[in-house]
Amino acid sequence: MEGREFGEPLLTVGEVAQLMRVSNMTVYRLIKSGQLSAIRVGKNYRIRRSDIERYLTDRAVNVPMEPS
Repeated sequence: MEGREFGEPLLTVGEVAQLMRVSNMTVYRLIKSGQLSAIRVGKNYRIRRSDIERYLTDRAVNVPMEPS
């Protein structure tokens, strides 16, 4: 695990859903489709905060301002 610390916070699907203001099912779909990286712990998923930030940054949209 090059460049990653083991101390990085791992979030639950519910916590990620709250942060992103989406449903738990949306987070599960993002994980299943490979769009959001996750770690499987038993039957549950845990998501690194850095992976959430990467997902959101990769999808950020810059909308040009219209002239007034």
